[in-house]
Amino acid sequence: MGRTRIYELAKILSVTSKQLIDYLKGLGFEISSHMSAIEDDLVDILKEEFASGEESDFKESEEPVAVKTTKKKKKKVIEVESSVTVAEMAQKLEVPVTEMIKKLMDLGLMLTQNAEIDYEVVQILADEYGAKLKQKSALASSCEKNEADKEEEFVAIDRAPVVTIMGHVDHGKTTLLDRIRNTKVAASEAGGITQHIGAYQVEVNNKKITFLDTPGHEAFTSMRARGAQVTDIAILVVAANDGVMPQTIEAVNHAKAAKVPIIVAVNKIDVSGANPDHVKQQLSEHGLIPEDWGGDTICVPVSALRGEGIAELLDMIILVSEMQELKAPIDGPADGIIIEAKLDKGRGPTATVLVKRGTLEIGDSVVAGTVFGRIRAMVNDKGQNIKVAGPSTPVEVLGLNDVPQAGDPFQVTRDDRAARDIADKRLDKDRASMQKVTKVSLDDLFAQIQSADIKELKLLIKADVQGSAEAVKQSLEKLSTAEVKVVAIHAGVGAISESDIMLASASNAIVVGFNVRPDAIAKKAAEKEAVDIRLYRIIYDAVDDIQKALKGLLEPKFKEDIIGHAEVRAVFKVPKAGNIGGCYVLDGKVVRSAKARVLRDHIVIYEGELGSLKRFKDDVKEIATGFECGIGFEKFNDIKEGDIIEAYQMVQIE
Repeated sequence: MGRTRIYELAKILSVTSKQLIDYLKGLGFEISSHMSAIEDDLVDILKEEFASGEESDFKESEEPVAVKTTKKKKKKVIEVESSVTVAEMAQKLEVPVTEMIKKLMDLGLMLTQNAEIDYEVVQILADEYGAKLKQKSALASSCEKNEADKEEEFVAIDRAPVVTIMGHVDHGKTTLLDRIRNTKVAASEAGGITQHIGAYQVEVNNKKITFLDTPGHEAFTSMRARGAQVTDIAILVVAANDGVMPQTIEAVNHAKAAKVPIIVAVNKIDVSGANPDHVKQQLSEHGLIPEDWGGDTICVPVSALRGEGIAELLDMIILVSEMQELKAPIDGPADGIIIEAKLDKGRGPTATVLVKRGTLEIGDSVVAGTVFGRIRAMVNDKGQNIKVAGPSTPVEVLGLNDVPQAGDPFQVTRDDRAARDIADKRLDKDRASMQKVTKVSLDDLFAQIQSADIKELKLLIKADVQGSAEAVKQSLEKLSTAEVKVVAIHAGVGAISESDIMLASASNAIVVGFNVRPDAIAKKAAEKEAVDIRLYRIIYDAVDDIQKALKGLLEPKFKEDIIGHAEVRAVFKVPKAGNIGGCYVLDGKVVRSAKARVLRDHIVIYEGELGSLKRFKDDVKEIATGFECGIGFEKFNDIKEGDIIEAYQMVQIE
């Protein structure tokens, strides 16, 4: 017996394959596609039915004709965003506004035609009027203009490289920036940098370079922590008479973490005691091999004070940028990055924007992170009011409703309402994401290894002395296993700072402190960025904890709970009792039964039990914030003015 395919039979019966499939499904047949075949007996029956007038009934219905007396109307599809006004909803459903208001009253909502209704209510209304609802995100709708422009394949033009200058304090970063700025501004603007906007452009051989005049690696990393890769080239300034210093190493690690090309400017070559070769030797120890030593790191000797080598440095920047082939479309609406922002008393919120692609114009509706507005004015790096700004151009904008954060994305939207919708959505998303930040910590490290979320455990190590930092680094990196590699992204000396926390956050690293403590700002930053800080006084404890975390055996039984800080403002010598610190409780409280550590410049110099706690001449159990007291230690007598006493208790974890 023969068989006929669905699509062949549909042609014979003069209907579509879909209509025929739906019809057969309505009769109880299991048909999967237009390639399915049916027996010739059924084909003959269908031909007879359609010849006898069945065809006319069939064509009237677009749904499977299981019961031919019912005719279903196709649902109207409406597309809405997360919220819509009553009038707009009425228009989409093609009903009078008054009827829509009455329907809402029946639902217990007293709303006017301009009031907004939530998506949940929109769903109910759509069901009431037999419409199919499709949600359209505010972000997608507002970016229609941008997406459409991207699809048009604009011709990309060469853009100026964006350069950040980094390095150790007092190595000449500011002098170098000033020298470049003063020698390379346009002739008509000589000395005319009238307004500091955090970034500026210079011109070299008819090619522009954009410099970010920011506090080096701190701003560099805080932007990267928010996902903003702004810099194309990093200039590392090293003094020829000083050599590589702790902050230099930190800057190198920040640039390497961001995978940005590094050009080394060996500054102060004119100073007595300058030794550029020694600097190159030190740099090679940190993975920066100079070109003349067979490596790929460009090193340029300069004197920022005298202007020597500046032209060569700028030529090298142009050369590296040409190798990178930096391009961006100039047509279409702009998007970029907030470099810095502030609240100006006279002009309101102002923000320095670096345009990445497209053209920014006065009157554009914009959104930057959770801030929105319409551009009222734009000022370039020379203090001139301008109307348009292209790719790699830094410009200060006015017209935002609030001060955005450095590193926030900046985008032109379709209109003011779209900008507001995106800002509101991002604000809601930020609040939700703060509840479920997933940063790596020792406590959940093994679980992340098991789920293949982590293949590299990154550590940022700070210690009281360089020798300890190196010893901790080497000991911990030896713990690498086949599943997880332990990598120290930075090892430095001194207190744990906000910059350390931002680098750890950007790199998803754990901070390990050896005989050092985080300062107050760093603690707040760690809480905000959900960075895990582990503090140790014995190197074997650090090794043991990391090892157990890698094996999934880490089960902390006690947690340190810091209850207060007191500052030593005077030291009194008491016979038989030794030195007593006259203290002022800065925060929390100091409890007689608590343990305490003495911090000098955020470095732990003693840890142990309190010997005495007095208020005037009386022994007390505790002293609260804002009160003065006398604190002594049983086995420590070297208390000095300015020391911080940190009181803590060990709390058992259930």
